[in-house]
Amino acid sequence: MTSASTIDRVWPLPATLNLDDEELLASFDVPDRPWLRVNFVSSADGAVTQDGRSAGLSGEADKRVFELFRRLCDVVLVGAGTVRDEGYGAMRVDSVSSAWRRASGRAEQPVFAIVSGRLDLDPASRVFTRAPVRAIVVTTNASPRSKREELARVADVIVCGDDVLDVDVMLSELSSRGLDQVLCEGGPTLFGSILAADRADELCLTVSPQLESGSAGRITRGIVPEPLRLTLAQTLLSESTLMLRYLRRP
Repeated sequence: MTSASTIDRVWPLPATLNLDDEELLASFDVPDRPWLRVNFVSSADGAVTQDGRSAGLSGEADKRVFELFRRLCDVVLVGAGTVRDEGYGAMRVDSVSSAWRRASGRAEQPVFAIVSGRLDLDPASRVFTRAPVRAIVVTTNASPRSKREELARVADVIVCGDDVLDVDVMLSELSSRGLDQVLCEGGPTLFGSILAADRADELCLTVSPQLESGSAGRITRGIVPEPLRLTLAQTLLSESTLMLRYLRRP
């Protein structure tokens, strides 16, 4: 029987069976310029969570690719609600990924950037206190100044926008710190802001072979000026789990 973590490429042809990590990394190569990759998992009927979290939708293959995405990026960008709901700790890749990053000229660990409007974050959280690299908190001028000052003791706080998040300013600020390869892991509101600003270069979507029904949300929330067209660049298959890579159509 094929292991659930065995991943085959079925598109583009010719198909390649049982990709190793280096082949997977090569298949997700990006241009040498600032790039924003968004990564989500959903059920076959579009649910983004199971019992309030995405973990129940993710299998071995999805987790394997998830770790490889972190290996490739400079910064992991996540909304504060997702950090709380998913139980994020300090951002740290495993020893294999750390060694790979060092050998390829990258920093050993990616930076963790958390987007929060209300700054409802605990400075004593292990997200900050156990971080191997000082985290970044992205907020707006509408956030409480006292919370900004409090969090500035444990993270770099950057203000991007007045009342709402200015995605262009945020990405410019990250780039000025040498953080050009951005991996966004959600949530839906942050993804919606990125789409409204037309700054997503890529969507990697794992479709879990299960039906959830219920009231779970979608991978994005908000309003965009018009539908954004995508091009299917790659399809990976692990048993009945699909991993789709979409690129923005030029």
